[in-house]
Amino acid sequence: MSTVRKMPIGVQSFEKLITNDFFYIDKTAHIWNLIKDPAPYFLSRPRRFGKSLFLSTLKAYFLGQKELFKGLALETYEEAEKDKRAIWQEYPVLYLDFNIGIYNTQEGLLNRLCSFLQEYETVYGSKGLDLPDRFQNLIKSAYEKTGKQVVILIDEYDKPLLQTMWKDENLNETYRTILKGFFGVIKSADQYIRFAFLTGVTKFSKVSIFSDLNNLRDLSLLSDYSGICGISQEELEAGFVPEIQNLAEKNNLSYDKALAKLKQRYDGYLFARRGSAMYNPFSLLNVFASGEFSSYWFATGTPTFLVDYLKKAYYNIPDLDGNVKINEAGLETYRADAINPLPILFQSGYLTIKDYNDFAGLYRLGFPNDEVRYGFLDNLMPAYTSVRNDKTGLSIWEFYEQIEAADVDGFMEKLKGIISGIPYDSLTEKDLALREQNYQTAVYLVFALMNQFVDTEVHCAAGRADCVVEFKDKVYIFEFKLRSNGTAEDALNQIREKGYADKFSGSGKKVIAVGASFDEKKRTIKDWAMSNL
Repeated sequence: MSTVRKMPIGVQSFEKLITNDFFYIDKTAHIWNLIKDPAPYFLSRPRRFGKSLFLSTLKAYFLGQKELFKGLALETYEEAEKDKRAIWQEYPVLYLDFNIGIYNTQEGLLNRLCSFLQEYETVYGSKGLDLPDRFQNLIKSAYEKTGKQVVILIDEYDKPLLQTMWKDENLNETYRTILKGFFGVIKSADQYIRFAFLTGVTKFSKVSIFSDLNNLRDLSLLSDYSGICGISQEELEAGFVPEIQNLAEKNNLSYDKALAKLKQRYDGYLFARRGSAMYNPFSLLNVFASGEFSSYWFATGTPTFLVDYLKKAYYNIPDLDGNVKINEAGLETYRADAINPLPILFQSGYLTIKDYNDFAGLYRLGFPNDEVRYGFLDNLMPAYTSVRNDKTGLSIWEFYEQIEAADVDGFMEKLKGIISGIPYDSLTEKDLALREQNYQTAVYLVFALMNQFVDTEVHCAAGRADCVVEFKDKVYIFEFKLRSNGTAEDALNQIREKGYADKFSGSGKKVIAVGASFDEKKRTIKDWAMSNL
């Protein structure tokens, strides 16, 4: 009999989760900390990270559904306060979910807002002239009719904006104007509001959509709330013991190795300077339910528009693998454009905080884990090479088989083939640096994706094309001269002169140097040479 409990995959209703006996990691202590301060809150987290469930938990609390919190942290805190105030009070809750709706026309957003207002106007008997006026009158009417201040919960506020970003700038601008006026009501009606909480993926700058709602407290980068969504290492090890045991047995792994594999594939999301790294909850729950290590979160959304913008920005792709440096203002910039696609990569979960330099005030970003790293690089491969989308995995496996079998000639012929097919984006002859960057990216992607299969690991220097592929018994050191004035022999000499092989001396491994030159006119690898070191 399986020891795996009911995993709440896709369950976004707290009431449904509790009443149907799904497994739940208790996040209600965060609610206790929030409700003591009446400031309106905002939280940015990637998709499928538990934002909607947390908002639903807030809704249940403010509706006074005490029975749902039995045995949870919030019940303990509430009971401890019962002599000081009335507990488990029921408030009028206005819940606006932007996950519902189609936003490819202006009517789509207007219909969603009107539907929300009509639902509660029927209950509280309010009306108004335009959307902001109706929203303000609704809040006031709910307060006057119930005698209680109103709770406002808004889920995925930026969904209409994300669906039109880069597709229809005029419509996107119209949406920003509409939402700015609508959300501004939350400040102007502050006297009637007990609590407000908004969630989304992106964070808007102060001068944009939330400029009228300038009393909003952003929790997104605060250390105290870094664990508000997601699953920490401590929560994993304390709460999922039967599931980890079952996973280990199904995959012929020890308990510790199963735990290590979970960490490598799904952990690593960090949302604050100091805080706990978090696991992607959607991936973890799916792994435990299926008993198989696969890509779950990444498979639910392909970042095609992000790939396109990285290309338009001529961004140095190897830097994404842990070498992105950015300040806090950069992390919070609303719009990703062809100059700076990094904020949206961070906010949507493809990059995360790796560390923070307090003196410089800079964050270093990189891929959070293997699921995201290889999923994202796999999506980049067709954009920078001639490899088709459906052939990337097979192509990389063939690269691995050739180099593992010491077939360097076959490896280099295959690499020559994909570089020959690189699209040039109408670059002129003067754009040698940009063309070289495309070649470097293609070479980097091949070696970085091979890392999935190599027994130890592949090192590929950021911003350069020299790479090291290390197996248990041998090491290959590659150097590519991507400009026509460098020869294959020059590349081998550089490997020797710079001592690239020194770190492997005494390892007992065979070290093979591979140098390659480039034909600028034919735009492909010209020749290569090998030497044992």
